[in-house]
This record gives sequence, C-alpha cells and structure tokens, in this order.
Amino acid sequence: MKKLKSFFSGLGMLLVIIVSVMLWVVLPFPALVGIVVLLALWMLLTRIGRQAAAVTWVGVSTLRQRLGASSVIVIGIAGVVGVLVALLAMGDGLQKTLQSTGDTETAIIMRGGASNELSSGVSRDDATLIAQQPGILRDAEGKPIISSELVVVANLPKKSTGTDANVEVRGVGPQVWSLRPNMKIIEGRKYTPGLREMIVGKGAHQQFAGLGTGSTINLNNQQWTITGVFESGDAHESELQGDVDTVSSAYRRQGFQSVTVRLISPESLDMLKAGLASDPRLKVEAKTTLDYYTAQSEGLSKVIRIVGITIATIMAIGAIFGALNSMYAAVATRAREIATLRAIGFRSPPVVVSVMLETMLLALLGGLLGAFIAWLLFNNYTVSTLGSNFSQVVFQFQVSPALLWTGIKWALAIGFVGGMLPAVRAARLPVTTALRES
Repeated sequence: MKKLKSFFSGLGMLLVIIVSVMLWVVLPFPALVGIVVLLALWMLLTRIGRQAAAVTWVGVSTLRQRLGASSVIVIGIAGVVGVLVALLAMGDGLQKTLQSTGDTETAIIMRGGASNELSSGVSRDDATLIAQQPGILRDAEGKPIISSELVVVANLPKKSTGTDANVEVRGVGPQVWSLRPNMKIIEGRKYTPGLREMIVGKGAHQQFAGLGTGSTINLNNQQWTITGVFESGDAHESELQGDVDTVSSAYRRQGFQSVTVRLISPESLDMLKAGLASDPRLKVEAKTTLDYYTAQSEGLSKVIRIVGITIATIMAIGAIFGALNSMYAAVATRAREIATLRAIGFRSPPVVVSVMLETMLLALLGGLLGAFIAWLLFNNYTVSTLGSNFSQVVFQFQVSPALLWTGIKWALAIGFVGGMLPAVRAARLPVTTALRES
C-alpha cells in the first residue's frame, strides 16, 4: 500500500511538472506580469507571504557562498536559451526573406502541378498566350508588364570557405524593372540585353567570390561580365540576373521556367486564373508570388524550428539535472537553517516558495544572459542556406523580441522544474531529523 501511494505521488508530481512546463512555454508577457504582481501582493499582505519573502532573502543572500553551484545553473540555462534563440532566429530570418520576395500584386505562372520553378516548364508559345490574358497590368505603351524567366544553377566559390556552392542564375525579361520596382542598382550599371552581361544581388555579392563589378565569371563554358550590383530586400538578392534570351541561348534552353506578371489589382488574380483555365492550350497554374514564396519558406523553416527545439530540449534536460543537483545541495547545506525556521513557526509553503524563487531567479539570470548573447552574436548575421531551387539563399538571422521572450520562458520553465523537487524535499524534511543530522 505504501509503495502504491508513493507511485501515485510520483506520478502526480510528474503530471504537475509537465503541465507547468507547458504553461510556462505558452505564457504571454501580460500573464507573467500578473503573476509577479500577485506574488508581490501575497508577500506584502499576508503573514505566510512575509515569511516566504524573509526565507527567500536569506537564501539569495547566501548565493555568493555558493557561487560555483549557482554558476552551473546560470551558464547551463544561458546555453539552452542561446542555442534555441539562435536557431529560431535562423528560421524566422529565412521565412521573412522569402515571404518579403512576394506580394499580392504580382502572380507567378508555372506548369500545372509544379512545386517550384526548377520543376516547371513554360514554352515560348505558352508565354505569348499568357501575355494576352486579362487581369495583367499594362504600361503606358500598352505592353503587358510580365517577365518570362529562366532559372539555372551554377557553381561559384564561397568567400568564407573557398569551396563551390550553388548560386541561382535567373534570366529575366525586359519588363523586370517595372515588374519589381524594389530592385535598385547600387553599384555599376544594368546589363545590356543581347550581351553576356549580368548583375549580381547584394547577398550573392557578399557570399560568393569573384562577383565584383567589372569581373568576369565562367558560366556554361562562356565568359560573362558582372556590370553591377543590385539590392531588392528579398530573396532575389541571392541571384545573378541577366537577359533571358541571352541566358537561354547560352544554356541551350527553348522555353522558360515561369512567367511572372503584375496584376491590375490583387482581385485581378481570379480574372487571370479564369482566362488561363478557359484556354485549352495552356496547362498552367497561377498564384500570387506571396503564396508561392510563403509555401517555399514553410518546409525549411519548419525543419529548422524542429531541429532547434529538439536540440534545446536535449540541452534543457541537462540544465534541469544541473539545477536539481545544485538546489538539492543547497537544501542539504541549509537543512539546519530550514529546520530551525520551521521549528519557530514557519510553515512549509514559505520554504517551498523560497527555494522555487531562488531557482527561478538564477534561471532568469541565465535566460537574460543567453538571450543577450544570442542577440549580440546573431541579430542581422548574414548566412546562406540551400533553398527550394537547390541554390543558396542569402538571409539574415532575425532575433526579434518575441524570440527573446520565448527563450526567457524556456529558462523560467527549466528553473521551475529544477526547483520544484528540491523545494518539496525541503518542505517535507523532518525537523528533528534535520536538526540531529546537522
């Protein structure tokens, strides 16, 4: 019967820990402020609360004497928070870069069923038919604002390692500057249609060697001149761009991968889709570029988040054991002190609260330290990774306040778990036994 009671007691404690961790992880900031205010009022206005405050102060004042053990908790939790925030910032940065590439005023048209441009194909005849569809904005001369585009992948050496990596080469139509007005030349000049000239995105220029203005690169055994550098604030900064007909000729391609068009308005997409569906010669699908690039970002960003949370969870388990070990040792060291307090009238709740608050304070310090290091080292840090077109996408880590808050919540959750069991042990410690053993 005693073993059964002990089993159910342990099971109940485990459930309390799991539920508590889940609550901490999803806790919004206003809720935490509310908890802190209620705890402060409880400590100020109730006798037990004042006892808890007194015991907590005694424990905190002895942290200097336990600097080594306390540092284990702080540094361990800081490592968890730093890794978690950095990896989540990587996923958010990639997602933000890809999503900012698209909007609701442009549409990309690809072969039906194609998930990305490399798996798509649009013939030149199809591109001519697409340009005649309703819903496409026209310029002052009455020409549809479209860009029939070809995407190929080339190998170029990275500046950081010197090893070859895939870079996306995009052939674009003459209307690309009206289609993407956010593209601006920041160095050099535009390429000349019909010549083997290219412009390079700012991100690719930073990541790959030999892409300076005026330099020559070898693409498909042909020499191309880099005439300028552009910025666009999106994933196109990871590309080299040139005249689509020249790129098609160099790579012996007859058609295109996609056709991107500027819509009259976001509502014109339905008109465009209806026009494409009504022409039996076309087997293509249209979607806004926002929907397209959002879909491209979801898969990889999800993988990065899963990896980040998995690694952080493994590290968190280690940090919890470190906190448990340190706080059990602290409780054992203060056994006589705790027993004396209980003998003179202090009840168990103040003891539990004091141990919990001490651990949570150390956890908070670790969380703030880890969040600060992650922000200092990784915010706006530029990297590149393999995208959906099997080429490098250059983006920046985005350490947002929301991610920092997520890291701090993880730290508090670790502190909560690491302090709960030692706190319960301190509260259950028999007074006579503690005094005799001490």
